[in-house]
Amino acid sequence: MMPDLIALPATLLERFARVGVDIDALLRRAGIPRSRFAEAKPRGTTAEYFALWRAAGECGGAADIGLRTGSNTLPHHQSVATLAALHSPTLGEGLKKLARYKRLVCPEEVTINVRRGEARLRFDWVLADTEPPPMLIDCIFASIVDLAKRGTGKPMKARRVELTRSRLATHEATLRKHFGCQVKFGAPSDLLVFDEEALALPFVTHNPQLLALIVPGLESALEESASARTLADDVRAALSQTISGERPAVEKVAKSLGMSPRTLQRRLGEVGTTYQKLLDEVRHRSARRLLANTDLGAAEVAFLLGFEELNSFTRAFHAWEGTTPLRWRASAHGST
Repeated sequence: MMPDLIALPATLLERFARVGVDIDALLRRAGIPRSRFAEAKPRGTTAEYFALWRAAGECGGAADIGLRTGSNTLPHHQSVATLAALHSPTLGEGLKKLARYKRLVCPEEVTINVRRGEARLRFDWVLADTEPPPMLIDCIFASIVDLAKRGTGKPMKARRVELTRSRLATHEATLRKHFGCQVKFGAPSDLLVFDEEALALPFVTHNPQLLALIVPGLESALEESASARTLADDVRAALSQTISGERPAVEKVAKSLGMSPRTLQRRLGEVGTTYQKLLDEVRHRSARRLLANTDLGAAEVAFLLGFEELNSFTRAFHAWEGTTPLRWRASAHGST
């Protein structure tokens, strides 16, 4: 498995403080000692990072903490991946660099899917056992829009924001005001959508000299980190990105990884797993997320996970959880 480590920059606490979060209360509630941020290279797990963001929402009070934390980021708060994106020639190239190098700081996969005049950005936390906190999603989306504004020098707006959270559990007016576009709730996945034509917009912050300096180092770091990433990790990521209302065929996943289905199956067998086992793992995690965080019916969830019929999904879910999807949902909601 890839290492479950996320960079925890000391500036993160400063950013929380700037938007009114009580830092001492935040760390107590998250169960993370302040000394962790004094280390040379602070790291935390996905669960710890999520705990920080949940605690920020519980300790700050304001509904727009995530939005304000992700907007107007000071230069010394930006990651190297963000700097590489900001100094790219166009918005499209910038987003590609961000997606490529984001994995250096956390186990998160960024997918850019361009179709039907839209550029859809999706963020998958591949090692998460729970849904990302809503304020973290707000922060990520706000930071991407902020990147587009800074790079183009224009008042950029997204075309649409899609959120898995329920409309009743969010601050709809705040989100609509900030992003200035349609906000859809109860979606299968969290998506930030731009017009496809926006990808060609030039960046006034383009700096080829700086890119020539930092990109080789980032590529070297990627190559080094690849040694810790397994084929199973790559298959999980590919499945997470492709499961959305279509049958997750092994042929399609194998093609995305540059190999034949037979070779993929053989290499997975060599590391003690199978394509079906990984598919079940991803489907299980996705089913729990969709049932717990959306209002989608069991039939709709079954469709999104690529099951041919509801009965097949129900049998699979019962094997995973020992109960039916709807009973599991009722139990999950009852414990919150």
